[in-house]
Amino acid sequence: MESLGTFLKSRRDRVTPAEIGLRTYGTSRRVPGLRREELAQLAGVSAGYYTRLEQGQAETASEQVLDALARVLKLDQVETVHLHNLARQSAKPGLSEPPAEEPHRRVLALLESLGEATPAIVLGRRGDVLAWNRTGHALFAEHTPYEAPRDPEQRPSIPRMFFLDPHTREMYRNWHELARVHVAYLRLTAGRYPTDARLAGLIGELSMHSHDFATMWATGDVADCTVGAMHLQHPTVGAVNVDYQVWLQPDSPDHRVEIYTANDSTSSDAVRVLTQQSGRDDQPELSEHR
Repeated sequence: MESLGTFLKSRRDRVTPAEIGLRTYGTSRRVPGLRREELAQLAGVSAGYYTRLEQGQAETASEQVLDALARVLKLDQVETVHLHNLARQSAKPGLSEPPAEEPHRRVLALLESLGEATPAIVLGRRGDVLAWNRTGHALFAEHTPYEAPRDPEQRPSIPRMFFLDPHTREMYRNWHELARVHVAYLRLTAGRYPTDARLAGLIGELSMHSHDFATMWATGDVADCTVGAMHLQHPTVGAVNVDYQVWLQPDSPDHRVEIYTANDSTSSDAVRVLTQQSGRDDQPELSEHR
């Protein structure tokens, strides 16, 4: 999905000599970023070794070398983790079909304990909805079946909805901001799971069918997804502004519980209306997921 060399080159192209205090003495440069020789010298490795590393011809790279490269390239903590993940991959990792994801019973118990006043969703490693409470469903995907997460083949995919579902795109007033986060997090996940055939298929599908996704993917951005704001224009209750935060689970580290809290009084009222409407539905309880 992405090689160590590809990532290194994309980051090398972003760092200008001036940013790291490297004098060029007015010489013309074909590229704005660092040359391989310059990066190698600053990281304390030979130019030949770095060239082999970027071209995928070096067998391995030590943690010290990777940390030195990250320092020169000004990578943040998440980007550095991604760099190490890519370095641990084999040169040509084969893809394999992963088993269907199932939310851990303790994750479902946590979701149920939140009740319906707080919208919440359980997401798998590829952004598939593994479970949600009624208010979470009503807030983000009331146009999809509530029962969909129970069937691994029918589960809503948040990345697919973001880039391929016009209804979802229209609902987010800060769509571009959130879309970039989704793409950057998918790249981080791809570095963690380079052999996941379903993940590779998802990235390929979105690249082929969404110009926006392909453009954002080409930037090479990588980021974690932990907290942020969503500004919605909900078809039922109108403008809703919520903050999201992610709870990671030790029993199932691939899975995330995302909870959403209203950040103004109008949004609180809107969520309350959705909660009341959801409570009148005759949907099965969350415990039936178990």
